[in-house]
Amino acid sequence: MTLDASPVVRPEPSRTAAVGDAAEPSLAELARADGVRFLLAMFVDLTGKPCAKLVPVESADELQHEGVGFAGYAVGAIGQQPSDPDLIVLPDLASYTPLPWVREGLALVHCDPHVEGRPWHFAPRVILKNVLAQAAQRGLDLCAGAEIEYFLVRRDADGSLAPADVKDTEAQPCYDARGLTRMYDHLTGISTAMNALGWGNYANDHEDANGQFEQNFAYADALTTADRVITARYLISVLAEQRGMTATFMPKPFADRTGSGMHLHLSLWGDGASRFPDDADARGFGLSELAYRFLGGILEHASGLQAVLAPTVNSYKRTRASAPRSGATWSPNRPTYGGNDRTHYVRIPDGNRIELRGGDGAANPYLALAVALGAGLDGIAREVDPGSPGSAERPELPPTLLHAVEALGADPVVTAALDAAGPGVAEYFGAAKREEFFEWHATVGSWEHDRYLTAF
Repeated sequence: MTLDASPVVRPEPSRTAAVGDAAEPSLAELARADGVRFLLAMFVDLTGKPCAKLVPVESADELQHEGVGFAGYAVGAIGQQPSDPDLIVLPDLASYTPLPWVREGLALVHCDPHVEGRPWHFAPRVILKNVLAQAAQRGLDLCAGAEIEYFLVRRDADGSLAPADVKDTEAQPCYDARGLTRMYDHLTGISTAMNALGWGNYANDHEDANGQFEQNFAYADALTTADRVITARYLISVLAEQRGMTATFMPKPFADRTGSGMHLHLSLWGDGASRFPDDADARGFGLSELAYRFLGGILEHASGLQAVLAPTVNSYKRTRASAPRSGATWSPNRPTYGGNDRTHYVRIPDGNRIELRGGDGAANPYLALAVALGAGLDGIAREVDPGSPGSAERPELPPTLLHAVEALGADPVVTAALDAAGPGVAEYFGAAKREEFFEWHATVGSWEHDRYLTAF
């Protein structure tokens, strides 16, 4: 729920070295220097599912230069059929991450899938890199911070879901020091890992729902942040499992409790300086005209964005929920903006950034950042004015995943961002999400039994 003010100095770039640069160590050298024996060569599909092969350090050179193969159709939602050629994933050495907290001798490296020698245009990381390249052509770089909210849960004897901490029963548990302390080992384990990796973890808190937590780390360039979100989800999930718990990023695991968001803090940079701050801002938020146009683009395309930012059936049980036990959902239903006010779709904490609050725990960070950037760049190109703060003139956000998919299909800017690396991705993504909605719609559950079984 909280994020400290962004520093005014841009973080050091983490992706300046090209793979194969003689001045830089090879993947094998990086791994051996850390005592790594195995590497997870990782990528995600369009849903954000982490996929990997475990590569021994003896094969690190082969992984770096030739990649490792996957049957793409078996991966999941990544645009392949059983008859298609293998995905060959090649590592980005800038993403190399040792993981001794998971297993001694283990490291992870994020990879870009290729097919027949070309970057695969259905791969989320490839999509984001292409949208970032479009921004770079305009002299702009995107920096981003991400707030990761999640629940720690367990299964009771009857199969029902409950918070892992049996004492976490307060009606308003947010920031509760006792609940935070009971999860000390888990939270400090994650924090220690983040800081050892140089991520700058600066806060860990109990969130608004029973069993819900958030762990914050410093912002960086957009691709680094997206990689870190995927790595953090993996770390949190595996370390929770080692302690007998399940970590879930499901947007709304409990009907009567607040759901989990993934808020994105965004700023544009150029020539080594932020393009967002402007002390002379007549609107009083400290933002530049460029920032307002970027913000205007996001607001204008909000309905289409939601299919990517809130990509599951369950997402809309969070955004359309009645007030939970704690009193607030913290999830906006209309694309408005304002100052330090968490009821808006876009919050302006200060003049260094804007906070996009439409995303949830199910969002794929690569796709979420790609479409947000695409919408913002369109706002800049067309000089879109965001209007008055708090204005309710724009229509409400989509009430269901099906409505969001329809809005996505009708928005050429958002679909173009998904298709940034090649055609057909937006159509494929929309079809998959439409199928997900109707698969859920075809199920019969306890609500229907309770409502209809003896009603007639």
